[in-house]
Amino acid sequence: MVDGLETRLSTTRKKVNYAKWGYLFIIPFFVVYGIFSLWPLIQTFVYSFFEYHRSSNGEGWVGPDFVWFENYVNVFTRSDFFKYLGNTILLWILCFVPQIVVSLLLAVWYTDRRLKIRGQRFFKTVMYMPNLIMAAAFGFLFLSLFSMDGPIINLLLEWGIIKEKINIGADVWGTRIVIALMNFLMWFGNTTLLLMSGVMGIDEDIFEAATVDGAGAFRTFKDITMPLLRPIFVYVFITSLIGGIQLFDVAQMFTKNQGGTDETSYTVMMYLNKTFQNRTNYGRAGAISTILFIMTAILSVVVFMVSYKDSLPKRHKKVTANGK
Repeated sequence: MVDGLETRLSTTRKKVNYAKWGYLFIIPFFVVYGIFSLWPLIQTFVYSFFEYHRSSNGEGWVGPDFVWFENYVNVFTRSDFFKYLGNTILLWILCFVPQIVVSLLLAVWYTDRRLKIRGQRFFKTVMYMPNLIMAAAFGFLFLSLFSMDGPIINLLLEWGIIKEKINIGADVWGTRIVIALMNFLMWFGNTTLLLMSGVMGIDEDIFEAATVDGAGAFRTFKDITMPLLRPIFVYVFITSLIGGIQLFDVAQMFTKNQGGTDETSYTVMMYLNKTFQNRTNYGRAGAISTILFIMTAILSVVVFMVSYKDSLPKRHKKVTANGK
């Protein structure tokens, strides 16, 4: 019996020793994350409480001087920030609404076993390919396509849809729609694959039971697919909103960093980049970054809470015959 106890103790010690290798393997990740992500984030937060910029004559520097919350007050009291934030949210809505509708229809269509669609791997690859293209390259491509001498305008002239060349970049809604179109093409494939994985995770017996009960396609989609798809749908919604707040590359390239007519397509990330690049005040740029980080963190917490809540097992209360 003593020998058996010693054997178990030695086995336990070996397991503990082997477990240390797991921590050793994840150390490089935390080192890289700490150096290139966490430390710059801390520095940005610290600098948001300082005044630090070039002097008016451009020959020297002012600061860094500790100014408490002056940079945050400056950001919230300027109308520019809320104007650019409103532009960003509007561009996200123009992109997300058609994106979620098309992606949801494609996800249900491709996962319907009754249709038996062939070549699904090919279509999945084609849909996801725009997501692999750099956003800056995508913006430059559309800038060439929709220029006054570009192929899109020439085709519209040949088809008689327009009578003369138009400058889409000078039109407020034309610029917004093209930027939303670029985001749609870049991300609808990724959204479709996420929703497809959610639909494929639903037990097929549930759909078969609904068919036996006489439920049509629309009622099955409304009463079964959508409720069970809610966790992944909420995840797509929040992550898309976070990405929408960070919209920068395609809008900057297509509007040539001008934000369109009257800066109606100027995003909040373009405003942050302008504040930083002009060296008007690094502290104000840090405050803008911190505000956006807090907004992103809040949205991430919402995603976590919703996902965690939906993953908990539901507790059903027993109801007695007398209703107690």
